[in-house]
Amino acid sequence: MKKLILVTSPPACGKTFVSKQLAKGLKHVVYLDKDTLICLSKQIFVVAGEEYNRSSDFFEANIRDYEYEAIVALAMEAIEYEDIVLINAPFTREIRDLDYMNQLKEKLAEKNASLVVIWVETSVEVCKQRMIERNSDRDTWKLEHWDEYIAKCNFTIPTSLDNPNVVDDLLIFHNSSEEEYQESMNRIVGIIERGCSNRS
Repeated sequence: MKKLILVTSPPACGKTFVSKQLAKGLKHVVYLDKDTLICLSKQIFVVAGEEYNRSSDFFEANIRDYEYEAIVALAMEAIEYEDIVLINAPFTREIRDLDYMNQLKEKLAEKNASLVVIWVETSVEVCKQRMIERNSDRDTWKLEHWDEYIAKCNFTIPTSLDNPNVVDDLLIFHNSSEEEYQESMNRIVGIIERGCSNRS
């Protein structure tokens, strides 16, 4: 069966690195990164005369959901042509919205595909350090208002997505140390490859 993989977590948990390494470790993969759309989003801020702040009310009202709509639409097209499509994006609200997730699963079922959510679990302290090190303008407001920002982040694993009868619906990628990373990478690549080899 084909797979749509969502690699998710709060920002700076290591999603991008993990996503790219997973894509390299798997076979027949299309890799999509929601951050690729940021160049378009930045232009919306410019045209609207708004400060570039991806934590602002303006971003929430006019940009956020459309970025997700666009990246999922690209994935749905891509899965027609390849076995695995992997999206690197936080999906912070979507993965806790069971209606959204069920609708996505139904659309995938029509394409003989299933949904895999990989939650990248990283400590808050490690996340802050990684955000400082990556030195991106999208993090400026977050670091300057760290307590306010982190209070809005949900680091709890979205266990409501886990069906005990399904091996690969929710996979946890532990990523606070090199040892955790290596164990998680080997384990998860193995699970996904077995799932794809059992094509119906």
